[in-house]
Amino acid sequence: MPASKPDADPLILQDFLPYRLSVVTEAVSGLFATRYRERFGLSIPEWRVIAVVGQHGNLSTQQVIEHTGMDRVRVSRAVIRLADKVLLERRADPRDQRAQLLRLTRQGRATYRGIVPLAREMQAALSSALTPTEQRQLAAILDKIDRRTRDLTATED
Repeated sequence: MPASKPDADPLILQDFLPYRLSVVTEAVSGLFATRYRERFGLSIPEWRVIAVVGQHGNLSTQQVIEHTGMDRVRVSRAVIRLADKVLLERRADPRDQRAQLLRLTRQGRATYRGIVPLAREMQAALSSALTPTEQRQLAAILDKIDRRTRDLTATED
C-alpha cells in the first residue's frame, strides 16, 4: 500500500497569523498582568473592567462585555472580585432589574488614576519599537483585522 500524500503543505506555525497575534497578545497581556498584580493586586480581567468603567463612568455589565471583548463569565467573576475589594459598586438597573449598573467606588477611582499613567508608560515603551508611521500603520492593520474577524464571525452565525 503506497504512503498517503499530505493534502497540503505543512502549517508553519511561526508564519500563521492567528498564532502570531495570539503569542504577541499573550506576551503583552502577561507584561501588563505582572505590573498590575504587583502594584494593584489586580488580574487582567479586573484591570480591564476598572479601565473601561473608569473611562466611561456608569456602565451595565453588558456594556463592559462589549467594550472589553471578554466573555460574560470572565466579566462577572471580575465584577464580583472588584466589588469584594470595594473597588466597584453594583446596583440593579432601574430599567431592567436583571441587569447591573457598575461604577467605581472612591477607592476604585483612585486605583484607576494609578492605572492610567502606568498603562500609558507601558504603551509608550512598547510603541517605541515602531516609528510614528509604523504605529499608524499597525493601528490601521489591526482595525482591518478586527473588522474582517467580525465579518467572518457574523457569517458563521
